[in-house]
Amino acid sequence: MKLSDLKLNPKNPRTITKPQMDKLIKSIKDLPQMMRLRPIVVDKNNMILGGNMRYRALGEMGYDEIPDEWIVKADDLTAKQKKEFIIKDNIGYGVWDEDILIEEFDVQLLYDWGLPVKEKENQEAGQVHFSEFLGEENNYVVIYFNNELDWLSAQTHFDLQTVKAKRSNGKEWSKGVGRVINGGEYLKRMHDE
Repeated sequence: MKLSDLKLNPKNPRTITKPQMDKLIKSIKDLPQMMRLRPIVVDKNNMILGGNMRYRALGEMGYDEIPDEWIVKADDLTAKQKKEFIIKDNIGYGVWDEDILIEEFDVQLLYDWGLPVKEKENQEAGQVHFSEFLGEENNYVVIYFNNELDWLSAQTHFDLQTVKAKRSNGKEWSKGVGRVINGGEYLKRMHDE
């Protein structure tokens, strides 16, 4: 099938960032069989219901034609069912069990495949591990202190709270303790001073 025969859905509510698109392109290049296993879904007019981003990635990769098995026709859906499919196709049900991911998979490969996972807490005393893989949906400031006096001073100045980190299954990490401050509240306090 010619890629140009397919039509992007102009009302597709799902977007993708440039870094995410780059990862998707790499994913398709590394494992093109995924296109057969998770094909682009179109209606009877070849309007894409599921797979708009994969379609765009294929275009950026220079595809003019794609195998027919990469396309599935869903021409028996009503207009209401099409809208429902568009949303449900993009909802991620379930939660990743990060303990299993960390123990069964190479964390770097998970990142390369597009799945950001918190690395297991470094159990070696005194050693700090910094990750360059932070979710785009959050912003972080990490301050490291190598002595208790500086930490206590900063804790008082910033009014830091101690929170226990939780695993995705709800259990506490054995040593998962972090210190956090609400950035918005801190900026407001700085402004008020």
